[in-house]
Amino acid sequence: MADPKRTGGCQCGAIRYEITGTPGRTVACHCADCQQQSGSAFGMTLIVGENDFHLTKGALKSFTAPTASGRTKQGAFCPDCGTRIYHLIEARKGMVSLKPGTLDDTSGLKPDLHIWTAQKQPWIVIPDDAEVHEKQPF
Repeated sequence: MADPKRTGGCQCGAIRYEITGTPGRTVACHCADCQQQSGSAFGMTLIVGENDFHLTKGALKSFTAPTASGRTKQGAFCPDCGTRIYHLIEARKGMVSLKPGTLDDTSGLKPDLHIWTAQKQPWIVIPDDAEVHEKQPF
């Protein structure tokens, strides 16, 4: 059976994308950088093969910044509304770290991996069945 196509985009509609193939893990990152970028207690990532991510409308703007692990991360976002679409991270060559809140259907999202929990907010409760790492595991 073929994998269902997943679609998503930015808040203003200028950016649209589709994902083919099967996504990997759903990650909640609790580092200070993800907290700042998301404006929340953590950031989420859905790991997708670079060849499975297809921009179908618009053009993304990007910037590169250092991460808490000392590596670099390239962030791609809508130049009109600023919605972050994905990150490219040195440690995950060939993979896109998609911001899964940009998917049209977010109902199946549940992080199975929590990283940088040493920086998590104290009120966050992580499910017992999740894999947990105090820092970057890879």
